[in-house]
Amino acid sequence: MSAARSETTSVPGADLLAALLDGMDAALCAFDADGTVTHWNREAERILGWSAEEAVGRRGFDGWAARRADAAEALARLMGAMQAPGRLVHEFALLRKDGGRVLVRTQSAGVRGADGAPAGVYCAFSEVHAQIDLERSIALSEALFEDAPWGLVLVDVDLRPTVVNGHAARAMGAGRTTLLGRPLGELVVQGVEELEGALQHVLAEGPPRGPAEVWVTLRTAEGERRRCWRSGFVRLASPLAEEPVPLGVGWLFQDVTEERLAEQEADRLRFRYSQLHRAGAAAAECEDPREAATVLLDFALAGFADHALLDAAAGERRLVRVAATPTARPGPVVPVAGGGIPLRYPSGHPVLQALSRTGPVRASSVASTPQAAEDWAAERHWPRDAVHALCLPLRSRGRTVGAVTFLRAASRTAFERPDAVYAEAVAGRVAAYLDLADSVNATGSAGYRPDGHGDG
Repeated sequence: MSAARSETTSVPGADLLAALLDGMDAALCAFDADGTVTHWNREAERILGWSAEEAVGRRGFDGWAARRADAAEALARLMGAMQAPGRLVHEFALLRKDGGRVLVRTQSAGVRGADGAPAGVYCAFSEVHAQIDLERSIALSEALFEDAPWGLVLVDVDLRPTVVNGHAARAMGAGRTTLLGRPLGELVVQGVEELEGALQHVLAEGPPRGPAEVWVTLRTAEGERRRCWRSGFVRLASPLAEEPVPLGVGWLFQDVTEERLAEQEADRLRFRYSQLHRAGAAAAECEDPREAATVLLDFALAGFADHALLDAAAGERRLVRVAATPTARPGPVVPVAGGGIPLRYPSGHPVLQALSRTGPVRASSVASTPQAAEDWAAERHWPRDAVHALCLPLRSRGRTVGAVTFLRAASRTAFERPDAVYAEAVAGRVAAYLDLADSVNATGSAGYRPDGHGDG
């Protein structure tokens, strides 16, 4: 009974071993202590063309899987694994059944019997070019995650980072391990919807045709930082599944913030000085110098500020409002009706500071509530929606002829140094026209006219 039971249980075990060997992705063969082939799986058959029926029972490779000149050396190198610790790696040429030669890389290790004596060798082998391709893939992956000059993040199907290289961690202002498994929204304050939308599109539809640029605001230990990332995406799928199963997304990016900011600044400068050129041409057609000054301010406001206030000098440190934009709605700079009453700017007002310094002065509200911001603007005699101001003296022929104030609402950023440089160019032209207006009023001169009836 026991013998029969042993026989019936050994058959399924043998079938299981055969199924495991045939299901392996690597070619596998085994030899007994005499060098006779005892196992030969389907991958070995695929590479060399010899079936298991043709291979099992042969001694070595002589006469079938190797040339006679190579067979003895190949078998000796493989069988040497019986006496060596660990695994041995060799490369040698074998013969396909169709007569072609193939260079294989083998890993062989000894097999010991129940008594501990050497009982044979098992050998796993693959074509060298396939092994080299695998090694290249592994080397590429390691290089990307260690030395790549761009950021690389692997994101799972839940859009959480699973692997982050050093460049990406530095770009995000966090450690490589601290980013793992965290939602992107914990790190990206603004722009996360666009970024997650791109990742979801890649998972569902595949990668876009070309790189995409994403503006994000990062939350870092030093505060919030706005960055532009030029990004590329690839969908990751398991190579082991019968049907493509998405594993996540590979996201590669480079920080191009400085380049984009430089391009934006160049575009802004081109537009502004194009406006100045057009303003100069339009102002030259105005008979009234003060009208020419308002035309200049109208052109300057485009894309620069929401309001402009023009004050003319009326004696020692006295200013009179001569033109302004509407306070209740957007509109052009127009003369102030019924002007002539001096403005009562409080001490320390930015306009008075600009006159005292004979240079631009910037100011911004630090109010925490909308009402407080409106009060801040009202105290300075500005429209209630103003939260950023740039005040400049108007200088012509060595004297101050007035002041100009540019104002921005909360939807715009505060004035910066490049804005002040541009505003000074505008103020110089406006000052010249105000000075001309004063001269015309003082002398009554109408200037040169094409009909030849002008003064002089």
